[in-house]
Amino acid sequence: MPHESIVFSVFLIFTGAALVATLALFARQALIVGYIVLGAVVGPWGLQWVNDAELIQDIAHVGIIFLLFLLGLNLYPQKLVQLLRQTTLITIFTSIVFAALGWGVAVSFGFPQIDALIIGIAVMFSSTIVSLKLLPTTVLHHRHTGEVIISVLLLQDVIAIVALLIIQILHQGDVPTREMVMLILALPILIVTVIVIEKFVLLPLFRRFDKIQEYIFLLALGWCLGIAQLSSGLGLSYEIGAFIAGVAVATNPISRFIAESLRPIRDFFLVMFFFALGAGMNLHRVEDVLIPATVLAVLVLLVKPVTFKFMLTKASETEKLSWETGWRLGQLSEFSLLIAFMALQVGLIVKETAYLIQVATLLTFIGSSYLIVLRYPTPIGVSDRLRRD
Repeated sequence: MPHESIVFSVFLIFTGAALVATLALFARQALIVGYIVLGAVVGPWGLQWVNDAELIQDIAHVGIIFLLFLLGLNLYPQKLVQLLRQTTLITIFTSIVFAALGWGVAVSFGFPQIDALIIGIAVMFSSTIVSLKLLPTTVLHHRHTGEVIISVLLLQDVIAIVALLIIQILHQGDVPTREMVMLILALPILIVTVIVIEKFVLLPLFRRFDKIQEYIFLLALGWCLGIAQLSSGLGLSYEIGAFIAGVAVATNPISRFIAESLRPIRDFFLVMFFFALGAGMNLHRVEDVLIPATVLAVLVLLVKPVTFKFMLTKASETEKLSWETGWRLGQLSEFSLLIAFMALQVGLIVKETAYLIQVATLLTFIGSSYLIVLRYPTPIGVSDRLRRD
C-alpha cells in the first residue's frame, strides 16, 4: 500500500468513524456496530476506498494488546490466581457445551465432520473486545463483573492456543513433540521472565525517573509490547503477554498514570479493529452461508448467556451478576476468526466454512453489542441511567 494510500485510509477511517459515531449517538445506537458497517461500506468488498484490509487489521491488533495490558494494570496477582481457580471448571464446562452447539449446527446443515469440528471449536470463545469495551469500571459491582469476565477470557485464551495446536496436528497427521513441550513450558517461562525483569529492571527505572512523564509513557509502551512479543515468540498469544505485563506492575502506584496515558492509544487502535472486521467481510459470498450463519449466531446469542448464568450461579455468584456476565460474554470471538483463517490456510476446511464462521462472528458482535447497550450500563448507554465510565 503506497504511503498516500495509508494516509488516505486513516483519513477515511477516522473521519468516517467520527461521522458514524455522531449519527449513532444521536440515534442511541452502539458505536461498535457503526464502525463495522463503515468498514463493510468503504472496504475492499464495498466501495473499495480502502483496499488493504489485512494491513489495517494488523495495525488494529495493537489495540487488543493495549486493551489486555490496561486490564492487567487493574488486577492484582493474588486476586487473579483466586479468580482463575474459581472459573476453571466454569470455563471448561461452558466450552464443551458451546463446541457441541457449533458442531451440531454445522452437521445439521450438511457440513463435513472436520469442518463441523472447526466450527465447534470457533464457537467456544467469547470476544475480549466486545465484552470489556462495553463494561464500566467505576462501580464496585462492575469491577467484580469485570474480574470474572477477565478470568474466563484468559482461560479461553489458553484453550484457543491449544485449539490452534490441534489444528496444526490435524493438518500434519502427527504430534509435533517440540511444539507440545514448548506449549507446556511457555507460560511458566514467560511468568518467571516477567517477574525477574520487573523486579530488577523495570521498577528501579520507575523509581529513578518517575517525575519524567514522557519517559514513563515510553517505558510502559516498551514494556507492554516487548512482553507481548516475547509471549508470541514462546508460542503464546500477544494478548496473554500484554496481560501478564500489566498484572506485573498492577501493585505499583504508577500503574494509574500508565492506564490513563494509554487509553487514547487503545481507543485509536480499537476503532481500526472494528473497521477492519467490516472491511474483511466478502459481501459477495455472504448469501452462500447467510442462513446457517444466522441460525448459528442466534443460537449463540441465546445459549451462551443461559449457560454462563447456570454455571456462575452454581459457583455461588449472585443471579444478577451471573445473568449480566452471561450476556456480556454472549458472542463469538476474535479467536473464532483466527481459527477459521488458520484452518483454511492449512487446507482443513473449505472457504464456505470460513465464511460461515466470519459472518456468524460479525452477527454476534452486532447482536451482542445491542443486547448489552440496551440492557446494562456501558460507556455508550442508550440512556443516562445506562451510561457509565
